[in-house]
Amino acid sequence: MTATTIKQTESRPASYPLGPVGLTPAAEALDEEMIWQRIEAYVAYRWTERAVTWIVEGCGEWHPPLTPATIDTVELWQADAWQAVTLSPSPLGGYCLPGGTYRFTGSVGSTDSPPIAPEIVDEAFRRLAEFMAATLKGTPGLTAERVTAGSVTVEKTRSASWASEAMSNSGAGDLLRSYRRA
Repeated sequence: MTATTIKQTESRPASYPLGPVGLTPAAEALDEEMIWQRIEAYVAYRWTERAVTWIVEGCGEWHPPLTPATIDTVELWQADAWQAVTLSPSPLGGYCLPGGTYRFTGSVGSTDSPPIAPEIVDEAFRRLAEFMAATLKGTPGLTAERVTAGSVTVEKTRSASWASEAMSNSGAGDLLRSYRRA
């Protein structure tokens, strides 16, 4: 049996790792924080430390859904207030919850200073940034555009969901596969 995470509140980190070097000028002009936020929304790993709180309900085994995680306090909702509790560890590194609603407070993310992402993550960043920079050319908001210069007409189209598909269409998602689950 597995307990269920019903709410996750994750703070913004103070910083993100630096993006890779050697990006094209268009990709370099993109907001690095925006690229990191897209990567972190896709994976369970965090390369920079930040505070996190989980509300978990039920009984059974529970593992933090983000990694690396450090749990500082565990509380159980009893008699209209949070009460500190000590839980037994589970065999696979999580916690055994006997039932109820719990609040886990701690931090997630690497404590390396400065934060450094592995080469494969830098490559995923590069692919995502280059894809987004190349796809952003043209008139923002349009999915089809026709440009005529003299006797030459060029028609360009792009999916209305191009931004939401960027992780998979750029190839970055394939590189990040091992970071998907905690």
